[in-house]
Amino acid sequence: MKYLRPILIFAKEQALSCIFPVAIFATLALSKTIDLPFLYRYDFILLVCVLVQIAMLYFKFETIDELKVICLFHIIGLGLELYKVHMGSWGYPEDAAFKIWRVPLYSGFMYASVASYICQSWKRLKLQFSGWPQNVTTYALSFTIYGNFFTKHFIPDVRWFIIAGLFVFFGKTKVAFTLDKKKYHMPVILAFLLIGFFIWIAENISTFFGAWQYPDQAHAWQMVHFGKISSWFLLVIISIIIVANLKKIKYPALVREKKDK
Repeated sequence: MKYLRPILIFAKEQALSCIFPVAIFATLALSKTIDLPFLYRYDFILLVCVLVQIAMLYFKFETIDELKVICLFHIIGLGLELYKVHMGSWGYPEDAAFKIWRVPLYSGFMYASVASYICQSWKRLKLQFSGWPQNVTTYALSFTIYGNFFTKHFIPDVRWFIIAGLFVFFGKTKVAFTLDKKKYHMPVILAFLLIGFFIWIAENISTFFGAWQYPDQAHAWQMVHFGKISSWFLLVIISIIIVANLKKIKYPALVREKKDK
């Protein structure tokens, strides 16, 4: 029981941190199995996402500052969606009234839900980072990672070079989290990878329920390629870098940079 208690506490806090993603998954499943009169399915998902966001703010699961972060991720995600759908990386085959260039507006909430999870986990597990790279490094990495999602369509994909660089810059960075008043530590690269892996699992669930569709899923659903884990791994890094830098501005003690020798 001594060792089981921290695991149960961790599971509980993670479940509470996933309220927004779970609400989206539940909506995807529900809207896939029932007919919605007078409302397109994608618009129904958008409506639920907005209502869940309002409810989380009203019931104080999220703060105004966290809402700002989530809105930022919605914009970043929607921009990526517009480009990727245009390039044929994936698509949204169903109709919707609230659609921009073949991209339903609810798609931005998929990225916003990742931001919500990070903000909730940060708060509930009292995350602290040590050995965090300096701003010039994290900003450069973020722009390079995000830019590669766009440029890989007309110049070689450099994600593996970026990942190699991450081990250099984040190799000694650790994240501390608190469970039952006891602090635990983990290499931050491992944390990035674990979150990316679980998002990949969530992506399989999402595509199964028709949230979006990859070209090889047009005729029948099949598992999303393992290579997508690396994409989510990199996207998680951008997400945590953005949240960490915003936290560092307001709460400097939570993110400690590496000291120059």
